[in-house]
Amino acid sequence: MQSGAIYTLGMLGAWVWFWQQSDGFWGHLWALVEGVFWPAFMVYQGFSALY
Repeated sequence: MQSGAIYTLGMLGAWVWFWQQSDGFWGHLWALVEGVFWPAFMVYQGFSALY
């Protein structure tokens, strides 16, 4: 349950970051997609570095 809250905070933070960096309709749409997958990618990379 707590990991869902942490993932949600990561996703919201990614949305804010990518939204500010994007330009135009397609850029903002892509920012929403990136915000969903970016936290999962970062967790995967973190665990890969530990292995």
